[in-house]
Amino acid sequence: MSAEDIRAALRSVKYPGYSRDIVSFGLVQDIRVDGDRVHVVLHLNSPNVEAGRKIREDSQALLESLPGVREAVVELIQPAAAGAGGPDPWAHQTRVPGVRRVLAVASGKGGVGKSTVAVNLACALQRLQARVGLLDCDIYGPSIPLMMGVRQRPTLSAREMLVPPVGHGVKLMSIGFLLDDDQPVIWRGPMIQKTIQQFLTVVEWGELDYLLVDLPPGTGDAQLSLCQAVPLDGGIVVTTPQAASVGVVRKGIAMFQKVNVPIVGIIENMSFFEAPGGQRIEIFGHGGGRAEAARQGLRFLGEIPIYQEIREGGDRGLPVVVGAPDHPAARAFLEIAEAIRRAVD
Repeated sequence: MSAEDIRAALRSVKYPGYSRDIVSFGLVQDIRVDGDRVHVVLHLNSPNVEAGRKIREDSQALLESLPGVREAVVELIQPAAAGAGGPDPWAHQTRVPGVRRVLAVASGKGGVGKSTVAVNLACALQRLQARVGLLDCDIYGPSIPLMMGVRQRPTLSAREMLVPPVGHGVKLMSIGFLLDDDQPVIWRGPMIQKTIQQFLTVVEWGELDYLLVDLPPGTGDAQLSLCQAVPLDGGIVVTTPQAASVGVVRKGIAMFQKVNVPIVGIIENMSFFEAPGGQRIEIFGHGGGRAEAARQGLRFLGEIPIYQEIREGGDRGLPVVVGAPDHPAARAFLEIAEAIRRAVD
């Protein structure tokens, strides 16, 4: 019985109230096997005592039932309960009604094309017959309205809920729909938090298979507000190949792990440029995203080359997946969308 065998077995232990297992949530921190003795360390960031107790009991029972295991020890590391250490920051998480999967698209660094990737992935999933929404959580620099070619403001339903505009079959919400052109957002953290909560709770998203959330760069207020407001089903990390980007992306990965969000995988954007003569030119180096995925034991979802058509589509409000679905760039996004769907469903 190896540590990998134990890890595989623990995938049958579900986090209370979720369909996901404790391995994909990143709770299994260490596994030690010594003959017929097994020692497992679980790290739970939430101080929820009942959840911790159930996870530990289920893990213990599973390990003791495995053939070849005579002694099993499950060590649970967990913060103090709210009464001893303050309120539980995850206590107010609520699922978005009608939405099967909420997936965050993130990067540790700006300028890696994260919003471009989010827009094209949303359109690619829609082309794969999924019901898709796209939430722009980049409050200071919203770009989804431009890239999706939508300018209309949300309307109000009979229940006084915001009805999201639709672009290319994708339901959309962004602070950009509520502002005049070039109007800056000069807000502190609490306003960011309140806005993101409202975009999740007072928007009539309806029935969706996937709600993609385009996060701003970094690990600040918007990221924390989203994680506290809704249980995320996965994080998608976008990087470019060079070391300067990959190094910062590690912080984004660590953020997801710290708040127990399973990481769907890493996408390498701007991987290479193909010259007119067919020569492959690696402007930003090559393979940084794939190497980081391998280093961290994460899924590498794919690479997206540099194509002028991707930039032109974003500027025109017609993503390349919609405007040129047979173009190699569109096929790259469609293949990654398929990989994401397989990973989370």
